[in-house]
Amino acid sequence: MKTRQDLQALREKARAALAVRDSQGGARVVIAMGTCGIGAGAREVLGALLDELSLRGLSEVTVSQTGCKGLCDQEPLVEVHMPGMPSVSYGRVTPQIMRRIVAEQIVNGQVVSEYAIATGTEAG
Repeated sequence: MKTRQDLQALREKARAALAVRDSQGGARVVIAMGTCGIGAGAREVLGALLDELSLRGLSEVTVSQTGCKGLCDQEPLVEVHMPGMPSVSYGRVTPQIMRRIVAEQIVNGQVVSEYAIATGTEAG
């Protein structure tokens, strides 16, 4: 990094990356980031999610984190909330499975049933 323009370009790139966490109205993905989730690989799953959303230009997807969901043996846990659909909880998600969830559920509206452990929550 050598110039003011380099810093401005870096700042704009960081802002775009953070905007994915604050968008409204589209799908919402919640990753459980309790100690058990992090130990099972939730950070890598979050990284794969953010990378896949960026590669696909899906800026309308909200990404958030929560603590332990109480299903430690299923970590990493991911909930996907799509407008007009019941939410889906996925268990034992790997970065590869996360990329598949983005492609199949978030882009095409199809639940990846082989990794789904529950549908619907108190939030919808």
